[in-house]
Amino acid sequence: MNYRFSKTLEAFSSSAVREILKLTQGSSIISFAGGLPAEEFFPIDAVKEALARVMEGGTSAMQYGLTEGYVPLRQSICKRMAAKGMNVTPDDMMLTTGSQQTIDLLTRIYVDEGDVILVERPTYLAAIQVFQARGARIVSVQSDRHGMDLDDLAAQIREHKPKMVYVNPNFSNPAGRVWSLERRQGLLEACRSNDVLILEDDPYGELRFGTTEVLPSIFSLDQHPEGSCVVYTSTFSKIVAPALRTGWVMGDRSVIRAIAQAKQAADLQSSTLDQQTLYQLMEHFDMDAHIELISTEYEKRMQYMVQLLREKNWPGVVWNDPQGGMFIWLELPPHIDTQALLPTAVQHGVAYVPGVSFYADQPLRNTMRLNFTYSSPEVLKLGMERLDAVLKPVLAGTSSL
Repeated sequence: MNYRFSKTLEAFSSSAVREILKLTQGSSIISFAGGLPAEEFFPIDAVKEALARVMEGGTSAMQYGLTEGYVPLRQSICKRMAAKGMNVTPDDMMLTTGSQQTIDLLTRIYVDEGDVILVERPTYLAAIQVFQARGARIVSVQSDRHGMDLDDLAAQIREHKPKMVYVNPNFSNPAGRVWSLERRQGLLEACRSNDVLILEDDPYGELRFGTTEVLPSIFSLDQHPEGSCVVYTSTFSKIVAPALRTGWVMGDRSVIRAIAQAKQAADLQSSTLDQQTLYQLMEHFDMDAHIELISTEYEKRMQYMVQLLREKNWPGVVWNDPQGGMFIWLELPPHIDTQALLPTAVQHGVAYVPGVSFYADQPLRNTMRLNFTYSSPEVLKLGMERLDAVLKPVLAGTSSL
């Protein structure tokens, strides 16, 4: 058979994270690569109880449901969002198969081939994959620890007249940044005045450490939901469990209706069983206490990884101390190519994600992303020892990589 694949396939690239996960699955390799939550903190008993309640309620959870999602769960999410200054009704939002599906569906219904999408530098690699597959032109905006540089944003808007801006303002993936209020307001003003849609992706916003200031979402700063230039998405993957594959998207009703139409063509609906289980969980489980627990534990792991980094004292290596989220972003001396170094790291029994995967253009090849949430302190220590064995010769100049 001569398989004649569409041109769309040519635009798809394999996810570096997924490929590394396949490489490390079932092996003794310690992986700092995936953005995985810690399995020992999954609320297993609460999920079992929630699922039992669902099954006691009859057969509806096993049937087809609304494309927009289970109404009681949408109502519960609306209540939770209202506490964050985002006031929507179930008609202004819908459920998706994780927030990743929101990125895909919104891009399908809003972006044509050749349209420009502005992104942070660096940005979420799976969003880059979606945009590339759609044939969009992806343009990076210079960014620092406070978010996008507003002067560069204005220049890119003038030059490229983008259709959309994609941002991850809370504990961003991969850099762990938190946008300042000034940058959030500046982005909103620039996009509203130039008729540019903002996709605000917020999967990590509840994983907040210590006394980190709670900043308003960009969606909450705009008039909303009717006429908003912001589409907001989040997920249960990081605060409950990824396997439940449920996220949500909020925005103007015309945008939500269009996303629903695209979803009908994609998968008809997300899992009714998962949605009803999550509803029971939200009704009978202290979600806030659970989030506080995992945030506290993740902060401990982050602090331990930072302690280990300081102890290694690698010359010329700098990093962020995250205020939340799941990642530490390392920048190494300019001569080090972390992608070229990865096979050596795997041989030493440790994996990370090379930073090149997170750039839409002109990548910094001397960067890497480390996940601190998945590994226990004992595994963190061993993994950092293995990474030390890889990096020391390179940093000392005794290796060419």
